[in-house]
Amino acid sequence: MTSETSRGTALEALYEERRTFPPPPEFAKTANVRDRQVYDRAAQDLEGFWAEQAGTLEWVKPFTKVLSWNAPYAKWFEDGTLNVSVNCLDRHVRAGRGNKVAYYWEGEPGDSRAITFRELLEETARCANALKELGVRKGDRVAIYMPMIPELPTAMLACARIGAPFTVVFGGFSAEALAGRIRDSEAKVLITADGGYRKGNIVPLKKNADDAVAQSSSVEKVLVARRTGHEVPWTAGRDVWWPELVGKQKAECVPEAVDAEHMLYLLYTSGTTAKPKGIVHTSAGYLVGTAATHKMIFDIKEDDVYWCAADIGWVTGHSYIVFGPLANGTTGVMYEGTPDFPDKDRWWQIVEKYKVSVLYCAPTAIRTFMKWGPEHPAKHDMRSLRLLGSVGEPINPEAWLWYHETIGGGRCPVVDTWWMTETGMILITPLPGITTLKPGSATFPFPGVGADVVDEDGRSVPLGGAGYLVLTRPWPAMLRGIYKDDKRYRDTYWSRFEGRFFAGDGAKRDEGGYFWLMGRVDDVMKVSGHRISTTEVESSLVSHPAVAEAAVIGREDPITGQAIFAFVTLRGGSDGGDGLSSELREHVVGKIGSIARPKTIMFTPELPKTRSGKIMRRLLRDIANGQPLGDTTTLADATVVETIRAASAQGRDDA
Repeated sequence: MTSETSRGTALEALYEERRTFPPPPEFAKTANVRDRQVYDRAAQDLEGFWAEQAGTLEWVKPFTKVLSWNAPYAKWFEDGTLNVSVNCLDRHVRAGRGNKVAYYWEGEPGDSRAITFRELLEETARCANALKELGVRKGDRVAIYMPMIPELPTAMLACARIGAPFTVVFGGFSAEALAGRIRDSEAKVLITADGGYRKGNIVPLKKNADDAVAQSSSVEKVLVARRTGHEVPWTAGRDVWWPELVGKQKAECVPEAVDAEHMLYLLYTSGTTAKPKGIVHTSAGYLVGTAATHKMIFDIKEDDVYWCAADIGWVTGHSYIVFGPLANGTTGVMYEGTPDFPDKDRWWQIVEKYKVSVLYCAPTAIRTFMKWGPEHPAKHDMRSLRLLGSVGEPINPEAWLWYHETIGGGRCPVVDTWWMTETGMILITPLPGITTLKPGSATFPFPGVGADVVDEDGRSVPLGGAGYLVLTRPWPAMLRGIYKDDKRYRDTYWSRFEGRFFAGDGAKRDEGGYFWLMGRVDDVMKVSGHRISTTEVESSLVSHPAVAEAAVIGREDPITGQAIFAFVTLRGGSDGGDGLSSELREHVVGKIGSIARPKTIMFTPELPKTRSGKIMRRLLRDIANGQPLGDTTTLADATVVETIRAASAQGRDDA
């Protein structure tokens, strides 16, 4: 397939996927959304649609105004007041669901707990009272640096209960990263743990926390949960054990009613050339958006066991492990460890043990499971699954199909979702009871969400074309700014296309109007004047039966400007070599055209990824172009980069 390059073309649409999967009739019959008119209703009456969703929450003072929009500033439900923790806990307990499990928690070593909504409410109240004893008041910021243990969502809900905005820092981040976030947020209290488990080893969270506090001046107290039980450094007068302080508190805490636009949390997005951006999310709009999308997209039922396999340190965990599911009274699963500890079937053991019915995870995890082979899930009974979800980056069609067939048994719809830290909630997604799926496509904007694909000049690209993904109207869970940096907020998201939100992703729409995400526009390769998406080339490589995962980058080339360099990991049992390299090149040509033929293919056992599972193409570009490596602190395994760099130094072009 070819496309003509013209002035204003942002990206070229090369790859086309024609396989379709309509909703299974039995699923559609009982789906939460069964009528396509939901899109028309939301389009015709945006405020009415979101007011209806907001009506499912409990308000202290009901709102009368739905939206104030003065681009780029939105206020939702601004004259209403509520408490987020009450909506996640108290109202379910009052409704007689106190004994329902809120979380099945699974520790990496194999310990486990079932925590009911009543137990979570009581521990949240104790923690809130403890924070007040430590001097935290409404409006004070609290930093949270913890492993995936029940105390983490408890701490978040406790902060929400007393109106103290929090910032969760992923437990895999360094002391320096934590310190920067503490300084920017001016956190008064830090909540951490003695340590956490990762692949059988103890992560020294308390030591990192101490090093971070030493680099900041705002932290007055450090509240420390017990997880590993090992000896940790201690500062008398500042450090306090969770069991001793929280354990002695009353199990009731009067919730603080906050304005709808009161800041709920800050979440920092990593920056490689500038300090991380503190994304501001507020209370009511965020909770309305996450609760509505969670219920409609994942088709949540009262008896579902729902597992979002992300880390709470990322926005996916905030929105779809904590606030959305708890607002809907959903039983969730929390897992502390990695997918391959102690064995490569750990996830599938968990699915079988808890009879998980909805699973939401990242494409990188799916491709890793593909590489490990189908024999691991085959050991377990996963008939409880009825819906699968994907989040984090575009999913390759072949990975989608593997997920659908091998994990879902061919019976589970797959909701591939697009959103980001800044959006707070899912924005482009199927609704599984009414959307015909196409492998690799996030399909359509959620009801009430406005999205478009535009060219370099901001003009809407006709169907079949590709360009920049923009959002054309406000949504309830959207960021309210960058903390203490309004200019950066305007410049980063609103300056490229006036009045429209642009977060840096490319996309195409096919002839049916389906959206296909094409990755960050920073990752676009410019080959002989053609702007080619990394996602399209990677998808074509992964469609080869020998390939589990691929990452492609543009390497500087004196003839073509850039040449395509592919890093490829193979499925178990496959061997790389010159023969397979040639075969893969021609496979790409057959899928999307000769312009996309990789000049270099390097076989590598792993790809460099962040702890959240995203491939760090920036580091691969550094390696391929012989540049010094940029920041590697967020890597899950730094040795992967060194292995690839050593192999690259010995490699050659296979043109």
